[in-house]
Parts: sequence; structure tokens; C-alpha cells
Amino acid sequence: MPIDLPSAPPAVHLPAVRKPRHWRTRFVAGLAVLALLVPAAPLRVAAQSSSLPSLGDPTGADFGLNVERRLGDRIMREIRVDPDYLDDPVLLDYLQTSIWQPLVAEDRKLGNITPELDEHLAWEVFLVRDKEVNAFALPGGYVGVNLGLMAMTSTRDELASVLGHEMSHVTQRHIARMIANNSKISLVGMAAMLLGILAAAKSSSPDAAQAAVVGSQAVMAQGQLNFSRDMEREADRIGFRVMTGAGFSAAGMADMFEKLDKASRLNDSGGFPYLRNHPLTSERIGDARARVATVPVAPPVSVLEHTLAQARARVLMDTRVDALRRWQALDGDRVTTAPVDRIAGAYEAALASTLLRDWDRADASLATLRELVTAEAGRRPLPGVGRAERAVAMLAAQSMLARGNVSRAAAELKPYDADQSRPILLLRTQLALAGADRSAIEQRASDLQTWVAVHPNDSTAWQMLGQLWERLNQPLRAIRADAESRIALGDLPGGIDRLRAGQRRTQAGGASDFIDASVIDSRLRTIEAQRRQEVADEKADR
Repeated sequence: MPIDLPSAPPAVHLPAVRKPRHWRTRFVAGLAVLALLVPAAPLRVAAQSSSLPSLGDPTGADFGLNVERRLGDRIMREIRVDPDYLDDPVLLDYLQTSIWQPLVAEDRKLGNITPELDEHLAWEVFLVRDKEVNAFALPGGYVGVNLGLMAMTSTRDELASVLGHEMSHVTQRHIARMIANNSKISLVGMAAMLLGILAAAKSSSPDAAQAAVVGSQAVMAQGQLNFSRDMEREADRIGFRVMTGAGFSAAGMADMFEKLDKASRLNDSGGFPYLRNHPLTSERIGDARARVATVPVAPPVSVLEHTLAQARARVLMDTRVDALRRWQALDGDRVTTAPVDRIAGAYEAALASTLLRDWDRADASLATLRELVTAEAGRRPLPGVGRAERAVAMLAAQSMLARGNVSRAAAELKPYDADQSRPILLLRTQLALAGADRSAIEQRASDLQTWVAVHPNDSTAWQMLGQLWERLNQPLRAIRADAESRIALGDLPGGIDRLRAGQRRTQAGGASDFIDASVIDSRLRTIEAQRRQEVADEKADR
């Protein structure tokens, strides 16, 4: 559950009784089916090159970078409005700051992300609320991570190995190569096919999902799409170099492979779609283990932040009441286990109790959690301990906000006054919205305005900024923020409607701020032009 109060934006509100859906596996399989419609072309790519001689011209007629990005953007527009697309600021901050951004920076340093790739692709990682162990790369530089994957990894190095591998599929343009081999399907047809699979997979009928790919003989021959063995080996090799260069332990990849292999053999119940899309072989596992000796040992980093993120992912995978009560009960069963397991149990119980509004249990688990983290931090004062302590403070603030105790929530965040990270910024905004201090609301509006100027695609931040402007009686700014929130999700028509509403309000004399009205006029012209280009692209891609 994200860190918002009931009045917070819909994009970060997670109902506590909704059963997770499982469209992602069939969606990724559908992407693979598309690639299997024709035989794969021979792989011709150098180990250190991210160029694609036959496809790399972003303005050419082939499946270039612009075309790939448009396909990815179309798919993401549908994913972002799905309830299982998860914007949890705490988990996203960990995933992006501690894992994804170091990998991207190292990929740029190595030259795998060329200036051309950097300019045209999104390089965006996102979360999906799903128990299945999976991560997947989409066209356009988007990488999805299931909560089930985060929940089963024991270290940040294991998670980094998966993301490094997926990122290498993007930098080497493996998906683009496979899709480009099919000259019989238009870009719109590709997107429609994939999104049809997505929609069908949400239904209760397995036949509906199968019908979405009717006509594909590949479905009869192979139920899921696998990257070629050459592509998998290449992604392993390049991903290993990227993750170790970014400071992660070389053992992370081998440990992850062995864990996946063992878990799937012990419980082959279909819960490991990652292995169906990226099948493991003894050769891949052996190569990963052999590479460990080829690089220096990485400096140790505290495991605490990952342990807390892992615990949060476990609880948020399923927020139904029965599931939350099980996490509460497990806390008492872990008193004799290892310190990190006890820390995970205390976090799970504290979060579950908060979502259940069981404040006494939440307070008890929070006290235990703080004591355990402090003791472990003192015993092993490694880099990263401070971020773990901050994660505990954010959970405590979330719990206090959920019960309406603004002063205690503010006290939890007081040590982080200088912290400008996204989760802290959004928590402070919720504090301001929950109170009546106009100066605090004005400060948060200023902070968020600065944030969205740098991160214009942050839909949640725009939504909360709109709430702040409403509280400050700035209706045009609130309307504009609402419009920008929709635009950030890819809903250009919705954004245009809101901007036009702002224009009508101005014309009717409902607002008189010339600057705000001018901004709305300018943005409306810009977004209308983007929408016209979007429609033209769709027609051209048919």
C-alpha cells in the first residue's frame, strides 16, 4: 500500500481487498508469440556494441528507435491505467535509486547505452503487483518488475542481476530484432495484438487469451516466447559486466540463477514465468558461477534496506484482509530466527497492521522493528544502513498518517528535513494536506512545483500538486495540474479536456490570473499538436 491517506490521489491508493490479477505472464508471452511469427534472423552483434546496422536508423523505414518507442509508449498507456500498475513511492525509490540508476549509469559508461539510444528510449523501470516471479523488458526501453520477484530475492545483488540482464535485452535491441523480422504486421497491429492479449488475459476464460493470438502457428508449437540462446548468453554476459561495474556483487547472478532453478524444481506450479521466458540451462548457471572469479570482490553493503523492501513487496502483493492477518501472525513465529528474518517479520507485521488499522499491533511491531534495525546497524555499520533507518521512519510516518496523527508523523520525518527524495516529498505533502497550516501547504506546493519541473512525467506528483493548489484557492493551477497528471499517463485526450476546461473557466470570468491562463493556453496548443502527431503516427503505422 502506498503512503497516502484516503484522500490522496487515486494513482497511489491501493484498496485492501482486491485480488491480484495475472495478465502479465500472458502479455509477455504474447510479445514472444509475435516474435515467433517468422523465423528469427541470425544474431549479429558485437559484445560491446549496442548498434543495430539494419535497424538502427531512427528515421528509417525499418523498425528503428522512433518506431520502437512509439510501440512501447502505446503499450505503457494501457499498463499505466491498469490497477495492478503500482506506484508505491517507497519501493520505487529503492528500485530506482539503489538498483536501476546505478545500472543505467554503468551501461552509459560502458557505451552500451549510446547517445542515440539514450535520446530515443525511455529507460524506465516500473512495478507490477503480482505474486509471480517475473521481470520483463518491453519495446521502447521499459522494464517491468513483479513484486513476486522482489519478494523472493535475498540481496540487492540478486535483483540487480535480473535487471542488468533485462536491460541488456534492451541495449542490444533483442526485442526490436525479433519484431522487425515480421514484415507482415503493422505497428498498430502489433500493439493491438499485444493489448488484445492483455485484455483477454484479464478475463476468467483461458480461451479468450488464446483467441487473441488465433492464426499464429507458433502458439501451437511453443506456448511462450523464448529469446534465442545467443541472445540469452549475450544478455548474461553484458548484464554481468554492467552489474559488477555498478558495484554489485558478482555472485548475485549465479545465486539468482541457482535460486530460480531450485525453487522451480521444488514448486513447478507455474509461478515462475521468468523461467518460461528466459529458460535456464546448466550452461548458463555454470557460466555465471565461473564469472565470479574473474572480477574483484565488491565492497560489502548492508542488506537491511533490501530486507525491508523485500518485506514491503511481500505484503503489497496481496492486500486482502486474510493475507494481511497472516503477515501479522507470522511476526510472532520468527522470534528465534536470524536477525534479518526477524527484521523482515517485524516490518511485515507493522505494515499489515497499519493496513488493517490495528494500531496497537502496529505500534508493537514498529517498536520491535526499530529496536532490531538499530541493533543490527550497530553490529554491522555498513554503507546503506542510513537508508534502512529512513525506510523504518517512512513506515512509521505512513502508519501515523493513516490514523490521522499528523504531529507524530511529522516527528518521524523531522530527521530528514534536508531529504528531497520522492517518497519523503510525497509524505511531507500528505502531512500538509492533512493539516491546516497554510504556510506548510504553500511550501509543499513550491517543492512539488520544483519536482515536476524536473520530473514532468510524475503523474502522482501532479495529482498531489493539484490538491495543494485547490487548498490554496488557485483553481487554474489545480486544473492544469490535473491535466498534466493525465498527460503523464499518456492520456492526451483527457489532458486536452482538462486544459480546455481551464480555458472555459477563464473565458467565463471564473479566474483572472493572466499568467496561469497563458500557461494553460500554451500547454493546450502544445498537447493538441502532440495529439495530432500521435494520430498521424497511428495512421502511418497501419
